[in-house]
Amino acid sequence: MRQQASILHLDLDAFFASVEQRDKPSLQGKPVVVGGVGGRGVVATASYEARRYGVRSAMSTREARSRCPHAAFLTGRFHAYQEASAVVMGLLRSVSPLVEPLSLDEAFVDLARADLPDLEVETVTAYAAELRERVAVATGGLTASIGLGSSKFIAKVASDLEKPDALVVVPPGTERDLLRPMSVNVIPGVGPVTSERLRRAGVTTVAELETVDLDELVRLVGQAQGTGLHALARADDDRPVLAERETKSVSSEGTYETDLTDRRLMEGLLTRQASEVAGRLNKHGLSGRTVSIKVRLHDFTTLSRSSTLTEPTDSAATIGRLARSLLTDLDTSGGVRLLGVGVSGLADWIQDDLFGETAEEPEVPELDPVEAGVRARRATYAPGQDVEHDEMGRGWVWGSGRGVVTVRFETAGRPPGPVRSYSIEDPALRPWQPVNDVPEAVDPA
Repeated sequence: MRQQASILHLDLDAFFASVEQRDKPSLQGKPVVVGGVGGRGVVATASYEARRYGVRSAMSTREARSRCPHAAFLTGRFHAYQEASAVVMGLLRSVSPLVEPLSLDEAFVDLARADLPDLEVETVTAYAAELRERVAVATGGLTASIGLGSSKFIAKVASDLEKPDALVVVPPGTERDLLRPMSVNVIPGVGPVTSERLRRAGVTTVAELETVDLDELVRLVGQAQGTGLHALARADDDRPVLAERETKSVSSEGTYETDLTDRRLMEGLLTRQASEVAGRLNKHGLSGRTVSIKVRLHDFTTLSRSSTLTEPTDSAATIGRLARSLLTDLDTSGGVRLLGVGVSGLADWIQDDLFGETAEEPEVPELDPVEAGVRARRATYAPGQDVEHDEMGRGWVWGSGRGVVTVRFETAGRPPGPVRSYSIEDPALRPWQPVNDVPEAVDPA
């Protein structure tokens, strides 16, 4: 435990939904739900307007629609979330060299390494308040909740207390008083199973947990978890803030609202993703030894397969060939929602002509170009998706079905725009995706 409240936890409020509201002015102040929009969908994030109706993360989309039928149900735009996250993480790293991201929307910051005159409560509070304002400006209006405490555990608890758009500081010496009235579920790792075991032992609050000795906790939940609970119930947490390590992999993936069932189309998509990954590797002078694919099935089961080469490569042909071969081992007959290709085991050198292959792509079975184009569009024209029209410019998919795409033409910083409908085969309309200039870190561990 530190003697000062020098660990900061920042959590962007309703992150995915807030980015959608920022980029779609017509949705500002309205309920927004991001996640799977079909009958089998699951809510990833709900705006605070939707949460008032009982919509929560991990709820089925079907239940969310019954609770809040007037909400905008959108699929995710991960490029937008990654871009906003990169802005925030860059800002945090300008504050302190010790920044530990936990996900796209939250991170710990060690203020002991920041340029502050002291670490008194008044000083760190003022600094955190200024940081929240800087985040809002840098991201175009996204809000963040910040907790400050003498440990990572306390800082994270504090950031959740008064969300959204809040700042809570726990002065040193008051940690136990804060925790004692809380449910044991506030402690990391206390899920439904552990919570039920503790309840049966008469323990439902942190105050009650604090009275249980170590031997009894070990008997109830095991050595590792019992030791951790015994410490955290007493606000005892000396874990340091660990700076993020360098990117360990580069990947490209796509999510499809209409389940993919045609193997030839999947192979074509993997080939294209392999080319995108190879392009990023080449641009940054990198190569990798391990090629992997990620496949999310119709029931949201996520599978991954990988193959490791003897030498690193940045060849699109090699990456594509391995990705397609990995797909053959998987049963995709029920439909696929997501496909992705990644390369890890990165190096800053390349083994030329590893397999004696030419630079050209090997032949792969493909759909007729017109048919493939139409089917790919049908698969990717999903509510919330960014699109572009030759005459109307940028917009987003309001809805699609029966061969028709309805688009609202607006972007961040512009007033709500007109709504137009087009044939799904209209050549003037196309999906819009920004050029990604940096490698994507999918596994920083």
